[in-house]
Amino acid sequence: MNMEKLNLTQEWDKVFPKSDKVDHKKVTFHNRYGITLAADMYTPKGTEGKLPAIAVSGPFGAVKEQSSGLYAQKMAELGFLTIAFDPSYTGESGGTPRYVASPDINTEDFCAAVDFLSVQENVDPEHIGIIGICGWGGMAINAATIDTRIKATAAMTMYDMTRVNANGYFDSEDSEQARFEKKKAMNAQRTEDYRSGTYALAGGVVDPLPEDAPQFVKDYYAYYKTPRGYHPRSLNSNGGWNVTSSLSFLNMPILQYSSEIRSAVLLVHGEKAHSRYFSETAYSKLTGDNKELLMIPGANHTGLYDQMDIIPFEKLKAFFAEYLK
Repeated sequence: MNMEKLNLTQEWDKVFPKSDKVDHKKVTFHNRYGITLAADMYTPKGTEGKLPAIAVSGPFGAVKEQSSGLYAQKMAELGFLTIAFDPSYTGESGGTPRYVASPDINTEDFCAAVDFLSVQENVDPEHIGIIGICGWGGMAINAATIDTRIKATAAMTMYDMTRVNANGYFDSEDSEQARFEKKKAMNAQRTEDYRSGTYALAGGVVDPLPEDAPQFVKDYYAYYKTPRGYHPRSLNSNGGWNVTSSLSFLNMPILQYSSEIRSAVLLVHGEKAHSRYFSETAYSKLTGDNKELLMIPGANHTGLYDQMDIIPFEKLKAFFAEYLK
């Protein structure tokens, strides 16, 4: 991809236009595993005192210069101090080897973002929320399960990455034998990786795009592989995750105690999204009168990544204003 074509510069390396209504700066913080995380902070211009704050991450395999940054910048325009961060082992964040994911560490990344926001002089530590997009929607709900400092959580077009890795899409591989074959292949790859001293990559979004690709794969391509959303640091736009990255997801399901979340949760999904069953299942496990599932008519999975006429920002504003007040 041509950087000039994508209009990315050292001054502004995002795939979305810069807003003149917010101040932006780069920040770093660390999680309790000692990994340094990189983030973009967006602050509404002309504000004083302590603000409600929101940490944003996702989609799974994206970077903060893509969808999460777009959300963070817009929510800052709406009056919140926000950060969009790269999860451990990805983007500008630390951690080696690169391009590996973990249901535990990536949940911790959200909690570490709350650590960071809680000690900022211009943040009210009692008024902190999070937004997770795609696979980080599941991580956000998982973080809300354990972190009582999180007062409101929005999961946008969410995936449960542990479920899709263990069971396949639409639970079509939900059998002991299917999981055994996956484990066998990935453990064979572990041996090869150790022997070679490098970690084989699984490949990002398929490119070139096969004519008979499922529609949702075409939708991913349209975001990650075109100037609309391509970024040179994005896993999905390039070489993808390590082949063995999925191993821990087979063995460590998230959302086991999501029914015990007492804080507010909003799940937003596209009506036409292939992934809507993840939100529907997650919502069915939530309890209390401060939980909501919102379906966006006609929207697909990736429409909620960056389509400003589809993403319900006024709803998000009202949701966080209510529960972070």
